[in-house]
Amino acid sequence: MLVHPQPNPIAFSIGPVDIHWYGIMYVLAFALFILLGRVRIKHQPHIVAQGWKNEDLDDMLFYGMLGVVIGGRLGEVLFYKPDYYFSHPLEIFMTWHGGMSYHGGFIGVLIAMALWARKRGRNLLDVYDFIAPMVPIGYACGRLGNFINAELPGRAADPSLPWAMLWPGVQGPVHPSPLYQMLVDGLLVFAIMWLFARKPRPRLAVGALYTLLYGCARFFTEWFRVPDWETHVFGLPITSGQVLSLPMIVAGLIMLGWAYSDGNKRAVPA
Repeated sequence: MLVHPQPNPIAFSIGPVDIHWYGIMYVLAFALFILLGRVRIKHQPHIVAQGWKNEDLDDMLFYGMLGVVIGGRLGEVLFYKPDYYFSHPLEIFMTWHGGMSYHGGFIGVLIAMALWARKRGRNLLDVYDFIAPMVPIGYACGRLGNFINAELPGRAADPSLPWAMLWPGVQGPVHPSPLYQMLVDGLLVFAIMWLFARKPRPRLAVGALYTLLYGCARFFTEWFRVPDWETHVFGLPITSGQVLSLPMIVAGLIMLGWAYSDGNKRAVPA
């Protein structure tokens, strides 16, 4: 049986300012976004043919950062713990303690990218296709930050499970759910998306596949996580994360169908 290492959530301090590992994970996520974006721009001919440049990537990142942070935090407040945060409004701004909703961040990024696309005169669907393969690796960084903070404990696990883990503040072994989500929702989805996006695809196919894959992966890994809240559908339990992932699964299927339909007449660069 494993034991959570309980690292200090503060990586280091600069004078009176504490630098948290959770914040470092976000910086790493944005850095990887830039790195992977530059790789796409330099080495994938169909991306070059669409006119993407490094300057676009740098400008886009600023909008994306605002979308992730604002959307992610508001999603945590509204989707998961509205009563708590409305009773402690100042804690809404304490993002270094953790507590960011991926689904809220997803919506925030979509809004931010729509604003960027309008500013630069680009089609939003092309923007979504461009950024989608880079998003999962950033998500993986966020889940690693959750693990360092000992957030999002998993459900009770059989002690004979080799990776069952003793978690701070929880009695008995549990599933290390942040690591599950880092590996499945993050790294596995990233690998599939990166391979899929290496070749020219119809408009929205890449973005649609990411929406579908993440929704399915998150729906699966949620079974191992203690939910923020849970309800029942047709007598079956369904967690908060699964409820929020279902629209992504449906939307991903619809968008994929449209992307490969005869109605999508976009010429695909060779």
